[in-house]
Amino acid sequence: MYKILKSEKLADKIYLMEVEAPRVAKHCQPGQFIIVKMDEKGERIPLTICDYDREKGTVTIVFQTVGVSTTKMAELKAGDYFSDFVGPLGCASELIETDIEELKKKKIVFIAGGVGTAPVYPQVKWLHEHGVDADVIVGAKTKDMLILEKQMEAVAGNLYVTTDDGSYVRKGMGTDVLKDLVNNQGKTYDLCIAIGPLIMMKFVCLLTKELGIPTVVSMNPIMVDGTGMCGACRLQVGDEIKFACVDGPEFDGHKVDFDQAMKRQQMYKTEEGRAMLKLQEGDTHHGGCGNCN
Repeated sequence: MYKILKSEKLADKIYLMEVEAPRVAKHCQPGQFIIVKMDEKGERIPLTICDYDREKGTVTIVFQTVGVSTTKMAELKAGDYFSDFVGPLGCASELIETDIEELKKKKIVFIAGGVGTAPVYPQVKWLHEHGVDADVIVGAKTKDMLILEKQMEAVAGNLYVTTDDGSYVRKGMGTDVLKDLVNNQGKTYDLCIAIGPLIMMKFVCLLTKELGIPTVVSMNPIMVDGTGMCGACRLQVGDEIKFACVDGPEFDGHKVDFDQAMKRQQMYKTEEGRAMLKLQEGDTHHGGCGNCN
């Protein structure tokens, strides 16, 4: 059992929880994810790690209520327990494996959309702790949907906030801010890391390809089972078939087929759609064994 030490509502339908999970906290890295289950019969829910404290033995998660399981999960309070809290899973951010002195020479920009701010935060925090400054663009639909602003401000080199409706700071998308920084403010970047809804990451990648900025995206939004066995997070990356949960969740954004990923995400929601995908994709439908039934 894994005790919930803190439960907080950050915005409409967005919640933060700090969970006592010493073994996970000891080994996790920015970019990885965990799987939670509320009880023995509960649904497996993959969630990217928002923060961790190795000394306290805690892991922080942020999630949005989108279905029955996450709605029930939002009702849990401090003092309640998760039945399972499995991780760390997936591959850590490629930044972790890069020489620190090399990272200090790079100009890095993060673009976070909505709940994507949560998995961006630990990467920016890790860079900050290692003496590397990064610019961060955070976008939200409205001011009320903005999360982790103060935390991000404390670790970002420069923080740029934008809202779709213009209710806070500026009006526009994250791509509008990046375009302004590069075209009007003379900023140059060696790497962009974008995390958010698929459609947001798609348009970020279209822009960064035009600007010549290598871009990494996190495909955690398409994960379902988290082990590569369900086939939900199958995606085309260049000429290869990859699975977000076992090969990622981070990939070269300029190679990801976002249109295919979004189409599969919609089809996967129905039993008929899953059956059709299995028929069309054959042995490549699953990630773990490739042939499970």
